[in-house]
Amino acid sequence: MTLPTETRLPIIMQPQPDEATCGPTCLHAVYQFYGGKDGLRAVIERTQCLDTGGTLAVFLACDALRRGYAATIYTYNLQVFDPTWFKPPGADLSERLRQQMRYKTHEKLQTACRGYLEFLALGGQLRFTDLTRRLIREYLGRSIPILTALSATYLYRSMREYGPKDTPDDIRGEPSGHFVILSGYNPAERTVLVSDPLLPNPFSDTHHYAIDVDRVISSVLLGILTYDANVLIIRPRSQAQ
Repeated sequence: MTLPTETRLPIIMQPQPDEATCGPTCLHAVYQFYGGKDGLRAVIERTQCLDTGGTLAVFLACDALRRGYAATIYTYNLQVFDPTWFKPPGADLSERLRQQMRYKTHEKLQTACRGYLEFLALGGQLRFTDLTRRLIREYLGRSIPILTALSATYLYRSMREYGPKDTPDDIRGEPSGHFVILSGYNPAERTVLVSDPLLPNPFSDTHHYAIDVDRVISSVLLGILTYDANVLIIRPRSQAQ
């Protein structure tokens, strides 16, 4: 049986300026891939941030929608979404989110729900389906980069982090999240090419490295611990028809 050919997208990644800007740095790289002209600083400055630092994938998606792109989020975040909402014929997601906000008052959940309400109002699409090698391969095979929010702790096998300065601490620390772009796939080796804004990073002295696809998938799913666990597909509206 002939395996699909290897895919490598020409993603140009800049270093993230600080610990909190991996998300908009990845978003900027996606915009550049599609010919966007905005500078990194402009993307960072208009990206909504969490009070605790960093951002959420849905905020990046809203920026893309406001700038005329199509955006689809594959979510695995069961802290925000109930799986039954996606069963046929499908629930009114906006109404379910509003109802949830009335009962769950945790600040980060409230912030995430408001972000998703805006995302849906702007025309964003939500999907709830298994994250598989095939899904990854299909998008990359169509020259569509995959922006993902995942667990850095699992991806890097790094020490958990503690306090406002994210100090490594294996006892008091908590898992940390991160944004990267999946920019290539090698079916023979079952690896994904990761474009990472963190430099240096534990895998390479460049922004790009190949890593086992199953490890990446596990990292995405474990992103639920930090309100990540999302795959964000951004593309020009002309490609989304």
